[in-house]
Amino acid sequence: MVVRTPGVAYSITVRSAYPNEPGMLGKITSAIGVAGGSAQGVDVVQTSKGEMVRDFTVNTSGHDHAIQVVEAIKNVENVKVRSVSDQTFLLHVGGKIEMQSRVPVTSRDDMSKAYTPGVGRVCMAIHEDADAMWALTGKGHTVAVVSDGSAVLGLGNIGAAASLPVMEGKALLFKEFGGVDAWPVVLDTNDTEEIIRTVKAMAPGFGGINLEDISAPRCFEIEDRLREELDIPVFHDDQHGTAVVVLAGLINALKIVDKRPQNLRIVVAGVGAAGTACTKILQTYGVKNIIGYDRTGALDRNRDYGDNEMKQWFADNTNPENFSGTLAEGLVGADMLLGLAGPGLVSAEEVSKMSSDAIVFALSNPDPEIWPEEVPDSVRVMATGRTDYPNQVNNSLCFPGLFRGVLDVRASTINDEMKIAAATAIASVIPDSHISEDFIIPSVFDKNVAKRVARGTARAAQQTGVARRRQRRGDEVYAAFKTQS
Repeated sequence: MVVRTPGVAYSITVRSAYPNEPGMLGKITSAIGVAGGSAQGVDVVQTSKGEMVRDFTVNTSGHDHAIQVVEAIKNVENVKVRSVSDQTFLLHVGGKIEMQSRVPVTSRDDMSKAYTPGVGRVCMAIHEDADAMWALTGKGHTVAVVSDGSAVLGLGNIGAAASLPVMEGKALLFKEFGGVDAWPVVLDTNDTEEIIRTVKAMAPGFGGINLEDISAPRCFEIEDRLREELDIPVFHDDQHGTAVVVLAGLINALKIVDKRPQNLRIVVAGVGAAGTACTKILQTYGVKNIIGYDRTGALDRNRDYGDNEMKQWFADNTNPENFSGTLAEGLVGADMLLGLAGPGLVSAEEVSKMSSDAIVFALSNPDPEIWPEEVPDSVRVMATGRTDYPNQVNNSLCFPGLFRGVLDVRASTINDEMKIAAATAIASVIPDSHISEDFIIPSVFDKNVAKRVARGTARAAQQTGVARRRQRRGDEVYAAFKTQS
């Protein structure tokens, strides 16, 4: 069994009181170490002649492990645990985002211009010219993050309310990495038509729609319909954000293994929203031989897919040899495994039968289809969706910069060319001389990522005719023009 490394996501702070005697601190820290915890900080809370109170901040590997660490501290003689706090929960107290004013309101004059009566003139300007909304409101830098909570990563159908922390986190990353103001909108319905109607009704106030954690196959229809019926870009990040970053990683991985897209045989384990989108972008990039697997087996042209149009499309447009073997059989000689299914799906022995210099992207979260420690030496490049391993496939590399570029040129949609441009931009952040087996995907904290993705996406939007302006101009230009006219 692979032992997981303690991480900050399961960090706890244990407030403990004990006799103020020599050796007690060492006993407690030793107990933490024996229990497998990683002590990150020891802080004095209160001290007296007879008693010491300290906070022990400890990284653990999960909820059950955290309980074990606390019990280990309790078992130290004469130690009393006063409280245990979870650092991740503390970060979420009160929510992670807030609204902040862009202009001050400190006088009557400010009030008169920002609100009544001055705001009425601005409203009428938009009434007379709808395009003025882009310059005279926050529409041009605002995205709605919309979810019904039906397919939250790693958690499943937990509902709208429980999904809100994820959507707040998404909005936070939009702002931090791309300078885009995003608002979480969770909808207490799983009805496709109701979701479409609701998003259409609120769309005028936003420059783009980011769909998130909506289950398949409903997510396909919702995105397709909204793309057809709205004049602002609609982007299902679970599909296309994943696909863009997967392609970015593959672009650099191919430089290491010296293979060409058209010569690859790729096995996709997990043909849901992300698996389908990844397949489509890989095909657009030139990959010709892709075999997909779901819970039933290989998607070939002999199966009946009922009314699941997306799986029918997948079977009709992939698997050129109509291969119908098991996943283990499909991996024999394969150049790449793209895992988007679930933990422990494949064994080291099965992976060892892939081609030489194999590529494995095991992206199930939090536990991958196979752990990096388990892959055989024949795997040349390994990526996961986790932050604690090299080569993290993280959608945050894509969506902040992509929407920044989209909004900068007021693109009406996000097309394949823009997604390819985003993937190429992400890959290009790492110079060829720096690419290695453990460094094919840049860090999400590299500020060059969002900038390059924004530029590449905007350029592709202009080249494909979906941009509604060539360059970004200050809102004051429009305001001055309206005043003069």
